[in-house]
Amino acid sequence: MKSAQTNHSQETDALLARLPKANAALDGLRAALRGPAPQGMDQFGRHGRAWAATYLETLAQMNTYASEMNQSQRLGELEKNLTLIIFGEYLNQLAGGLPMSQGEIVRPADLGFSDGLPGFEDEDVAHLRAHANTAQRRASVAQWMQENAAAEADAGLDETHTMIRNQFRRFADEKVIPHAHGWHLRDELIPLPLIKELGDLGVFGLTVPEEFGGMGLGKQAMCVVSEELSRGYIGVGSLGTRTDIAAELILQNGTPAQKQNYLPRIANGSMLPTAVFTEPNTGSDLASLSTRAKKTETGYEIIGAKTWITHGARADVMTLLVRSEADVKGHRGLSMFLAEKPRGDEKTPFPAEGMQGGEIEVLGYRGMKEYDIAFDGFAVPEDAVLGGETGKGFKQLMATFESARIQTAARAIGVAQSALELAFTYATERTQFGKPIYQFERVSGKLVMMAAEILAARQLTYFAARKKDKGERCDLEAGMAKLLAARVAWAGADNGLQIHGGNGFALEYPISRVLCDARILNIFEGAAEIQADIIARRIEEMGTPSL
Repeated sequence: MKSAQTNHSQETDALLARLPKANAALDGLRAALRGPAPQGMDQFGRHGRAWAATYLETLAQMNTYASEMNQSQRLGELEKNLTLIIFGEYLNQLAGGLPMSQGEIVRPADLGFSDGLPGFEDEDVAHLRAHANTAQRRASVAQWMQENAAAEADAGLDETHTMIRNQFRRFADEKVIPHAHGWHLRDELIPLPLIKELGDLGVFGLTVPEEFGGMGLGKQAMCVVSEELSRGYIGVGSLGTRTDIAAELILQNGTPAQKQNYLPRIANGSMLPTAVFTEPNTGSDLASLSTRAKKTETGYEIIGAKTWITHGARADVMTLLVRSEADVKGHRGLSMFLAEKPRGDEKTPFPAEGMQGGEIEVLGYRGMKEYDIAFDGFAVPEDAVLGGETGKGFKQLMATFESARIQTAARAIGVAQSALELAFTYATERTQFGKPIYQFERVSGKLVMMAAEILAARQLTYFAARKKDKGERCDLEAGMAKLLAARVAWAGADNGLQIHGGNGFALEYPISRVLCDARILNIFEGAAEIQADIIARRIEEMGTPSL
């Protein structure tokens, strides 16, 4: 037995040694994906190229992860084998069929490679395809997970981020998870005392500079916190999204007075913001917004309709994107307002003159509620224009999308981790045919692949966050992280429910909530199709720079 384990360990190490060369061999495919798509290529193929580029970046980050973890002597058996499983699986999907979604499989010919993918003739790539993700390796990982009662690999965080993770993991375990399913089933708002606790812990001022009362931490810290809180309940993990968007808008574009007025209150949680961008007939087409700001002697009156406003009733201030220049078409006529409003409640959600609205009932993502809002002469003062200059709203908003998508990827990872933990516990405790269902390969194999994809999505997300923290452009990496992590969350929740069988379809089991929560991740902050289109445009524009 020991001899077999030794041979398996030696084979694992030998395969890991091939990763750098295989990753380098994929540079030909990376280069081939850059620049304009082949003439006449349809949207399916262009989006497939975006997914292929996302896979290549994921493999590059997993190669870096394995190298750095090995150097720090933290690359254990679980980390080694999950890395190899991802390499083997994603290489084979690239070569044989990559699932953009259920029923949409993109193949090399769809990407413009009718004679096969560049670099896939390389010996190391071929060897990893054949030996990295095998039934034996998956069974070995499944056994390790069962023996160690653990389903999560070392994420490679440094000491500071590990401390942050541990703090918020304890908070989620003690304050969120015991209540989350009840909040969901009763369709309740997250209790205000919990929101105050989050404020006291610094969640809402995480990335706000210390001079404005925040903690002055970076986007990777934001990822860790969002991930852990979303593991508890996506509604709690998403509370910080609104504050992060609002704070970044104000930090990047606000006047000195606006920064002093809003940032300290947003950072300590006493002022809750909400993003008011989407309209009933525009969706992702923000340049077509029609809600307008009419100039008055004292400021502006807002007239129009908005929809999908998260946490809208309880919010104290709206980051409100409207058309301030009626004669200017497209995005150049849009302005961002910091529009204060009285806080509402469930009985009277919008107790403000000139605005009214109602709740949109939803499958999941319930803790903050969604609203339609109609504006009919809602007054905002002159100094509510963000930065004091009209016509800049679209540009101001676009600059926040990197952070928003990185955080959404982190939330998706938290949801996926929740699904994995629920399914792992259920599989090891549920007995059928005289043994725990975990011992059936089709059950444990699902859990192993969930763990592998979560690790991969984490590394891609942390990579995007680190680039953001360095002040580097990362819209491509942020988009890739969001695209992949959202799919991983949905696949994990779906497989987690499948493992629960009929019980998973019962509302009393939390996995039913996780499935509903996971579904939104492929839609908001850029639907998967929109996200793929954005990535495709970026790689087409890139020319020669490295992905």
